[in-house]
Amino acid sequence: MKVVMYHYVREGVEGLPHFCYLSFANFKKQLDFFEKNYGLVSFEEFCGLKDEPGLIRRLKNKILLTFDDGLREHFELVFPELLRRKAVGIFFMPTLVLERQRPLAVHTIHYLVGKYGGGGGKLLALAQKLIKPDMLESEREFLFADYYDLLDDDEGVKKFKLLLNYNIKEEFKDEILAALIAECDLTEAQIYENYYLGRDELETMHENKMLIASHAHAHINFLNLDAHEEAHQTRKSFEILESFLDLRLRLFCYPYGEFTRHSKAILQGLGVDFAFVSLDEYKKDLDAQDLRLNPLTLARYDCNAFPFGKVSRG
Repeated sequence: MKVVMYHYVREGVEGLPHFCYLSFANFKKQLDFFEKNYGLVSFEEFCGLKDEPGLIRRLKNKILLTFDDGLREHFELVFPELLRRKAVGIFFMPTLVLERQRPLAVHTIHYLVGKYGGGGGKLLALAQKLIKPDMLESEREFLFADYYDLLDDDEGVKKFKLLLNYNIKEEFKDEILAALIAECDLTEAQIYENYYLGRDELETMHENKMLIASHAHAHINFLNLDAHEEAHQTRKSFEILESFLDLRLRLFCYPYGEFTRHSKAILQGLGVDFAFVSLDEYKKDLDAQDLRLNPLTLARYDCNAFPFGKVSRG
């Protein structure tokens, strides 16, 4: 079985000329390609793997579709398409957006980059002006130094993402992003509007045999958290989802695709059935042994790795 991950799937993006996404037209073409060459995993097929991992042999190279970040288009565009094809989707939800009407830090960064791009380094320069040295994670900086080396993007964009996503301490991130938004004459309400799934959409998808899952609470990289806060972020997410959904399986996706030495024990303690990573070095063609021995570190392909997965902009 191959697991494929998606984020933004859109028909277009007005006013954001540098915003990266997979076009809905190419998404449908990619699903056509998957159906013709591999097949798509159904709700019943995937749910059966919890008790009988050996059933994966019958799936061979079928594709399991996963969607990160709880984005509005996952309901408006993706969900009807999966229903039409009788395929299951796993939708990983960062639950903080169900509690407050503000965009997550990761999506604010996407929005700013989508609007201004590299901008001749102006966005990066503005961030550097606002961030003081004591706001940076200097001790962990080496962990993330090469994260965007292979990204096909402007150097200013790479450095901006690295600075805001990984180098700044979590306690200062919201403050700096709020200042950046204000400097760019934007508001958080503009970014948040029509960005995320709500409880009604999640309930409808759940009732129609889509799998709603945890993407932690605030979508913070676990490498920047201690064990106590990591456990809190994970537990709170499931508490919120299970307050209005009767989850068939407890599924989890690590924010930014990475885990710590504490992660497996935390997820085991919460009774998580399967968890997914986004690490290139991990084996991605999954078999019964992977489900039995490594159920909490199952690797995924990026949709860009297959035909019709090319990124669109603006």
